Amino acid sequence: MSLLVSVQEISKGFGGRRPLFSDLSLDLRAGERVGLIGPNGAGKSTLLRILAALDVPDSGTRTARRGARVGYLAQDDTFAAGLSVRAVLLAALAADALEEHERETRTAITLTQVGFDDPDQPAAELSGGWRKRLSLARELVREPDILLLDEPTNHLDLPGVLWLERTLRAAPFGYVVATHDRAFLRATADEIVEVSRAYPGGAFRAAGGFDSFAEKREGFLEAQEKMRDAVANQVRKETEWLGRKESAQRRKSRSRIGEAADRRAELADLNYRTAASNTAGIDFAGTGRQTKKLLTATGLSKSLGGRVLFSNVDVALAPGTRLGLLGPNGSGKSTLMKTLTGELTPDAGTVTRADALRVVTFEQGRESLDLSQPLRVALCPNGESVTFGGRQLHVAAWAQRFLFLPEQLDIELSALSGGERARVRVAQLMLKPADVLLLDEPTNDLDIPSLEALEDSLDEFAGAVVLVTHDRDLMDRLCTEVIGLDGRGGAGCFGSVSQWLSSYERAQAAAKPQAPSGVKPQAPSAPKPKKLSFHEQKEYDGIEAAIANAEAEVAKREAEVSAAGANHVALTAACKALEEAHATVEKLFTRWQELEAKRGGA
Repeated sequence: MSLLVSVQEISKGFGGRRPLFSDLSLDLRAGERVGLIGPNGAGKSTLLRILAALDVPDSGTRTARRGARVGYLAQDDTFAAGLSVRAVLLAALAADALEEHERETRTAITLTQVGFDDPDQPAAELSGGWRKRLSLARELVREPDILLLDEPTNHLDLPGVLWLERTLRAAPFGYVVATHDRAFLRATADEIVEVSRAYPGGAFRAAGGFDSFAEKREGFLEAQEKMRDAVANQVRKETEWLGRKESAQRRKSRSRIGEAADRRAELADLNYRTAASNTAGIDFAGTGRQTKKLLTATGLSKSLGGRVLFSNVDVALAPGTRLGLLGPNGSGKSTLMKTLTGELTPDAGTVTRADALRVVTFEQGRESLDLSQPLRVALCPNGESVTFGGRQLHVAAWAQRFLFLPEQLDIELSALSGGERARVRVAQLMLKPADVLLLDEPTNDLDIPSLEALEDSLDEFAGAVVLVTHDRDLMDRLCTEVIGLDGRGGAGCFGSVSQWLSSYERAQAAAKPQAPSGVKPQAPSAPKPKKLSFHEQKEYDGIEAAIANAEAEVAKREAEVSAAGANHVALTAACKALEEAHATVEKLFTRWQELEAKRGGA
């Protein structure tokens, strides 16, 4: 596979702090499907921006193959004001040497591919999930050789994540996807790169899926830990020798003194790298209540804005219950949680709570955080220490438990990353013993080690847990039952995430208008052709000429293949160009058929 983009021995830091990474090297080749992981703050987003030539390293080099098209999907989806979804894609092609009808056709095909029915819909009116789809379409329309995706599952519901998985696996280009979603990594990545100061060179790369990578990483870190212990033992011996009286030192060579200094420097580096593999100490506290029934809800129904979110939902929470809530965006999962807590009143049904029930809620978006507070106040609001597990802990020790450094204590929360803010909120909730934990998207922005620590803590929690999350791994491993909302007012109980997803997709397919089996739809007696929009009519008028030009390009490329003969390099390039030309013809024919059908000609 040919090399597309490469960074060699790059370093990058901000604000005079220790660099995010140093001497990091990474090669990306055509067709590679790479998952990019790493602790919060390790520099994954920065690395992607450097690979995309949107940022420059402090040192080292970035090179790219001449003419390589590198796409970049940022975490935040932003569009110029006043643009329709169609205009967003046309603007992305403005700098490409394409004729107008080619831009129009490529735009229309891509919008259809990602699921847009109305090309004139204002981009500003899109929901978070559809904004993400439009951002992806903006990159797909440029036909990248490699696509860099930074947390692409943000704002997507589970059906949307599945759609993205299928889109990427079917893509003709390679990609690098930065994500903390383990199920998504398993579905999309053929090899994994972890960026972390735990590794020499700042990164560890291994072929194979995420599970294979996890085994190899564990082996590497265990070997590094043994090396650290061995070096520490050598340093102790050298320190004893250096502590002897001066006469004894004179009998030893100066080189040994220099070697001892080198060993101490090596140990310091190994200690620094080993500390980077630490995980947050997440441990939710239960009240120890023995009540068998903590909360019972019967026949719950709720509508908002004139739309039924859910109806006739039953919930029974007891110690040890692990209930997952699933549904597309806007289906009412958060509303159901607020109904259980009493924050919202159901339209029908009853909620019965045990006396003095203690409910702790992790709210989506972490709205309860005061971003103007310094970290030390957010972690320890009543002085310089907290009480946890019956012990007094100084704020610095409490912060260290959640991987914060002492120098971060006076930083405002607004300056922290999303993952760091999530850890702050977890730290606050851990100080509140609970009978019931209601967790609304607690995994957003958490890195994989923190996710695994959260999973272990919830598994050991003695009370009941109600969980809303897009992390399929967490829900499948933790939840013993699942309530699925369909977004149309319906709800049902399921045994797993995959069972709900299968049911949801079947229901979606069944909801599409279909002719009865064995009955041929009858055309109206006086069919009226559908009117194409102005842009579609313009595209239709030029599409036959575009097809003719594309077929001529195929003939040209076929001649080049024949002329290449035994020249391997020329033959490979000619075959690739021929494949692309055939693909262009196929896309044009598909679009022509769509336009014909819309104007009533099919």
